[in-house]
Amino acid sequence: MNIRRLIPAPAVAGAVVLGLTALTACSASDAADRKNGDRLDVVASFYPMQFLAERIGGDHVSVTTLTKPGVEPHDLELSPREVGRLSSADFILYLKGLQPAVDDAIKLSESKHTLDAATLTSLEDHGAEVGGEEHGHEHHGDEAGADPHVWLDPVKYAEVARGVGKSLEKTDPEHAADYRRNTDALVTRLGALDTAFEQGLAGTATKTFITTHSAFGYLAERYGLTQEGIAGIDPEAEPSPARIGELHTIAREKKVTTVFFETLASDKTAKTVARDTGLRTDVLDPLEGITGKSRGTDYIEVMESNLAALKKALGPA
Repeated sequence: MNIRRLIPAPAVAGAVVLGLTALTACSASDAADRKNGDRLDVVASFYPMQFLAERIGGDHVSVTTLTKPGVEPHDLELSPREVGRLSSADFILYLKGLQPAVDDAIKLSESKHTLDAATLTSLEDHGAEVGGEEHGHEHHGDEAGADPHVWLDPVKYAEVARGVGKSLEKTDPEHAADYRRNTDALVTRLGALDTAFEQGLAGTATKTFITTHSAFGYLAERYGLTQEGIAGIDPEAEPSPARIGELHTIAREKKVTTVFFETLASDKTAKTVARDTGLRTDVLDPLEGITGKSRGTDYIEVMESNLAALKKALGPA
């Protein structure tokens, strides 16, 4: 995860005031439009939350995301209007601890209908794979060191989906039956994805993979794998000579074949490590956004591509 540029709280507070002022004149008409359109106005913080809102909300929601395609979620900066928009939304779905700018904006906007996906499943501390030191991601949630990448574990993502469905039912009880049906369908699909991962990764030559972005702690834990991060919190950081040596040893001893990089960051570091260790490179997508470079058009397809990449890299037993 990249070293994040944080927006000072006073700046966010100022943006909230400016945004609320800018929206005062049009908020009434916006609300009328939503009622006329009979769709819940949902704001999602980034893609994994957007996917849940769209799949579960179906035709009853109009979903917008704060993080545009191609933007690294952790580096997100919000305009005054985007911040102010939070106060006019019917429902806000976010993941606390992942995007500090979003966390601060939601807190200061005092939005009434917000759901923190981090409260819908248990968070764990991952990221101590680099040289025996604590090089985990820089998070800013209530639980220091907690890894927010729960969506990369289909089982945990299904837990979040159930919580989102229940919250939408309470927010819009008129369409509760549809939300419940859509939630059940998505949870079933995620269950099938979990089965595919469990079976696909059961008999591999190695259980260790190397990645520039240590986002796959939950996935590794779920399916009995070991994630080896290259250089800690920044997927584009140059690893130290000592770490290169460690990775070379790990690759040799654990039969590692591949260094993974992500779609929203440079592959420079991965190529450097691969060259120095004699390994190949490939994409393991942390699914923080969908772009034209993504190996799939949605969460399910990209996760299936991740499974294929892992099976190829880990090899048959």
